[in-house]
Amino acid sequence: MSYQHQYVDGTRIHFPLGKVVCIGRNYAEHAKELDNPIPTEPLLFIKPGSCVVPINSGFKIPAERGSVHYEAEIAVLLGKSLSTDPSEEEVLDAISGFAPALDLTLRDLQAQLKDKGLPWERAKCFDGACVLAPFVAGSTFEDLADIGIRLSINGEVRQDGNSALMLNPIVPMIQHMASQFSLQAGDVILTGTPVGVGPLNPGDELVLELPGISRFETAVL
Repeated sequence: MSYQHQYVDGTRIHFPLGKVVCIGRNYAEHAKELDNPIPTEPLLFIKPGSCVVPINSGFKIPAERGSVHYEAEIAVLLGKSLSTDPSEEEVLDAISGFAPALDLTLRDLQAQLKDKGLPWERAKCFDGACVLAPFVAGSTFEDLADIGIRLSINGEVRQDGNSALMLNPIVPMIQHMASQFSLQAGDVILTGTPVGVGPLNPGDELVLELPGISRFETAVL
């Protein structure tokens, strides 16, 4: 099932899902665990909205395409368009909601593509490559530098991060994105993953949460 409509606190909102704008290596320890250099400027890539699936009822991962890695991330939903150097106030006004999400990666394929100097799309944009939970209102968090993200698999905490550890904080990150290309209402921002990524397997049971705010149980089908 694809994720076609947006909800905040259970209420359907008027704009459809847009593109998913992602930032790579936004936590230093995650860059180190994959043996990647820490970027000197934000590393951006885009997933199409067609790759997004809802977290409820479980999700599937590709078979026979190598290792599929999970990356738990704080997702930001935009409710207004942004372009060309928006102010901090404009970015904050455009944020409609926050949710936990999974950015899934075909890690073996990504490594092969990187070794050849080729783009990553095949490793990042397959159907189901973004698992998205329902959003809570943007006003839920008074301090965007203190939002937790946690993923447990089969009862074991695998990732436990906080936006305080981001190399590019949420508002400056979105300002940079909007300076590179227009952001539209319905776009989702994935803000990077903390240390602890690893492979998923069919049958894994997951708990994905913004600790103290929202918690979702799901499974790999």
